[in-house]
Amino acid sequence: MIEPTALQRYSLFGGLLKEQIGKILPFMEYESYAPGECIIAEGVCNDRIRFILEGRVAVVKGGLILYEFGEGDEFGEMEVLDIMPSVAAINAMLPTTAISISNKALHQIYKADISIFSMLIMNLARDLSRRLRKMDEKVASESPFLEWS
Repeated sequence: MIEPTALQRYSLFGGLLKEQIGKILPFMEYESYAPGECIIAEGVCNDRIRFILEGRVAVVKGGLILYEFGEGDEFGEMEVLDIMPSVAAINAMLPTTAISISNKALHQIYKADISIFSMLIMNLARDLSRRLRKMDEKVASESPFLEWS
């Protein structure tokens, strides 16, 4: 079992006290994946946010790697938040260990302690915002655009 203090250094758990993380650990499940294993298939509904403890995964669409995630990153949150099927596959690149929180568990956390739930959702929003900012910068640096006048 992972120690709550070990999770405090990651952005998903930022602002949460050790005791608060301890309260949500029972809602989390450990998962292990072998290299090449498909974690989330494209077009399939996903009901879990996964947080990488160790390893590396690739976001794959049409045979192209769009993005890679490693230790400390979460994935699967888009499908949990917008309740839509996955737009890309997530495959393990290395042996990967993750913890996951299901949509149902998130609802239980919401009912048990709204402040913990609120902080998790705020942290997810911040992480998604940072990721979107990086993607915007990448697109802007690689694509020709018309000048704004």
